[in-house]
Amino acid sequence: MTTTLPLSPPNAPDFAADNNECQQDAFFNRFGHLENSPIPAYAIDADHVIIQWNRACVMLTGTPAAEMLGTRNHWEPFYETARPVLADLIVDGAMAESILRCYPGEVRQSSLTPCTYVGEGFFPRMANGGKWIQFSAAPLYDQMGNMIGAIAMLQDVSAQKHAEEALLKVHADLEQLVIVRTTELMRRNDELTKANEQLMSLQQQLMQVEKLASIGQLAAGVAHEINNPIGYIFSNFGALGQYLKQLMDMLDAYEKAEPLISQATVRRDLSALRESIDLGYLKADIPVIMRESLEGIVRVRQIVQDLKDFSRVDNAMEWQIIDLHPGIHSTLNIVSNEVRYKADVVLDFGAPSDVECLPSQINQVIMNLIINAAQSIGAVRGTITIRTGSTPGTAWIEVADNGCGIDGENSSRIFDPFFTTKPIGTGTGLGLSISYGIVSKHHGRIDVDSTVGVGTTFRITLPLRQPI
Repeated sequence: MTTTLPLSPPNAPDFAADNNECQQDAFFNRFGHLENSPIPAYAIDADHVIIQWNRACVMLTGTPAAEMLGTRNHWEPFYETARPVLADLIVDGAMAESILRCYPGEVRQSSLTPCTYVGEGFFPRMANGGKWIQFSAAPLYDQMGNMIGAIAMLQDVSAQKHAEEALLKVHADLEQLVIVRTTELMRRNDELTKANEQLMSLQQQLMQVEKLASIGQLAAGVAHEINNPIGYIFSNFGALGQYLKQLMDMLDAYEKAEPLISQATVRRDLSALRESIDLGYLKADIPVIMRESLEGIVRVRQIVQDLKDFSRVDNAMEWQIIDLHPGIHSTLNIVSNEVRYKADVVLDFGAPSDVECLPSQINQVIMNLIINAAQSIGAVRGTITIRTGSTPGTAWIEVADNGCGIDGENSSRIFDPFFTTKPIGTGTGLGLSISYGIVSKHHGRIDVDSTVGVGTTFRITLPLRQPI
């Protein structure tokens, strides 16, 4: 704690004397009223001897005048050890720079009377716990202008300082309370903002899931409706093939018997008809048409089955233990139009692993990753590689492409809702966010490794069994 010394009041009037005793007599004759002044004050002569210690000073310092008068102990009520006080420095004629340097920040020169110095300080030796004293000191001159001593005047400002400190503490407490309240409001505002963003994200995801569920139900319904006519068309094609074979056999027998017809006009008409319909071409082309039609029907039948397998609408919310590979095949068939003109697909499957999951949702994740991979490939045809494998307790699926890659600035945001680097109208920014949510729901993880200009690899890791 800073300590400063009591100083002297503004310039006191001059008095004259030829010696110390005369100086004291002259002082008391002219300034005896200081004894009864309510302002604590003391004075020292040119030899630093105390010549005045008034009653108010006794009350302030608690030191009787009898112990102080005639001594050089005016430092004692204020300091632990003997040292010059400001009145001593004034008597010694110290320069203003030296005085201010001795008490940096505590004492200043009066703007009205340059020889007067004022200041304020805390003195722990005074009373219980110390006092704050406001002080001033000035030189005393005789009628000839010679300095014959110095006078110091004191004022107890402890109550004022304590009030100021209390006010500062209240102010600081209020500022701290404002900071705490502001911080709390900002935190709550951030929480509300995040909650609102999460709510919007969940609403969008719910809409997306409902949309996909509707599409799945529609696909399953369409698949069911198509399956019936495909079934009897497929069956009829089998019967038609047998009928055509029989007709072909009959035509072969007829062609062999044609030369044996006796009537020339009949033979001529039949020959002309055979040539007009190009019977040989028909016999060669009909099996080809039948085979190609049958392949088309089988393809449609497979697409319908893939739609059913992909949507799994009958078991959409049921956890099942399945092999992931059939779902990957079905998904590839569903997104074939997105991929076939952009990239070659390479399948690198490990041993089958039975995984407990919601199959339609896992298929949705795989579909999102395959479509993203295809869209990342530029004008030059690329490659999409799908790998699977397993470790003890888990199975993994990788979808890798040699597309444009993802830069570091965006890699940390790709799973954020509504974030997309695709042109407007190309993507919603929800595909990877929904995929991340689905994988998290399965207690798995989805990792990405990407290099700009080289490509991107997404890896989905799923537990073989869900925790109970």
